[in-house]
Amino acid sequence: MDQLTLYSYFRSSAAYRVRIALNLKGLDYQQHAINLLKGEQKSKEYRSVNPQGLVPTMMTEQGGICQSLAMLEWLEETYPQPSIIPGDSYQRAKLRSMAYQICCDIHPLNNLRVLDYFQGKLDINEESKNQWYQHWITQGFTALESQLDAQPFCCSKHPTIADICLVPQVFNALRFNINLSTYPKIQKIYSNCNSLTSFRAASPEHQIDSR
Repeated sequence: MDQLTLYSYFRSSAAYRVRIALNLKGLDYQQHAINLLKGEQKSKEYRSVNPQGLVPTMMTEQGGICQSLAMLEWLEETYPQPSIIPGDSYQRAKLRSMAYQICCDIHPLNNLRVLDYFQGKLDINEESKNQWYQHWITQGFTALESQLDAQPFCCSKHPTIADICLVPQVFNALRFNINLSTYPKIQKIYSNCNSLTSFRAASPEHQIDSR
């Protein structure tokens, strides 16, 4: 087994996804905290690990991997059981579609560096920033809610890559006080996921750098 090290920040949605996947697959790993609020991701030392200056980065015996979705795919290929992208080709594509909707169309628009740019460079006030955040969450979650069925998790009886990506996004929405009452399926999935130790142990409040 590779010795895995995850460069992480406790409230990073992308790092949160990878922590969940590592836990679901029962893998041991070390964490190296990168404090985004202190700008540690911009340091010369960290950019030698990840030239983008973003978290997470996962170090394996073969080298480093950037981008959380690439890490999830690598984990699935390297440690296929239990699978986080199960089913036939259509089912796998459906799960990836949900994951990409969250990670490519919702999360980047509301990422910390985007919000910081709004306030720091464009002088956008707090109210306008929150309206921006709420708009993209509402648009994205409305589409996702319509695609979910009656399964306990996203399209499955077991958590998959879709749930791994959804839970951190719901966590962020709740942190920004967004009313999720119109998304009962998403709320149920969030609750079901957080009943599992793998998800709870990956949550921001349980990370050492949250203290």
